[in-house]
Amino acid sequence: MKNASNTWIYGDNVDTDVIIPARYLNTSEPSELAKFCMEDIDKNFAKEVKEGDVIVAGENFGCGSSREHAPIAIKASGVKAVIAKSFARIFFRNAINIGLVILKNSELPDEITKGDEIEVDIENGTIKNLSTGKKYSTTAYTGSIKELIDIGGLINYTKEKLKS
Repeated sequence: MKNASNTWIYGDNVDTDVIIPARYLNTSEPSELAKFCMEDIDKNFAKEVKEGDVIVAGENFGCGSSREHAPIAIKASGVKAVIAKSFARIFFRNAINIGLVILKNSELPDEITKGDEIEVDIENGTIKNLSTGKKYSTTAYTGSIKELIDIGGLINYTKEKLKS
């Protein structure tokens, strides 16, 4: 995961209702959810997000309801990682369960601008803003969590473990 990625910047308390508005919860099809991802906070996100982009946000990202649709919509939109100062606990778990990379860093969200290119290295726990040259630390994913992320989530992870 060392390819350069463009960033999408959001503030504090981005809740699941703006990540995927309730009016679109009549489906759980990832590609359909992606069409409306972030619609109530950023009308252009779903149309302009590119495969491999990264969301950067402030405190308490993913607060609100416990719906799994929110991280599914983000992942299906092509976002490869969400970096925030902190995450709502249930969103954090749901994201890991579906294989969405989520990373905590308290400095980056205050020092980045939309469109900056960043490089994320989950194995070494580093983030580099290629636009400014600054490096940041985060928790490295190792062991079973990294394996779960690499394989695409808990369902795929469990299927592989059952084959063994």
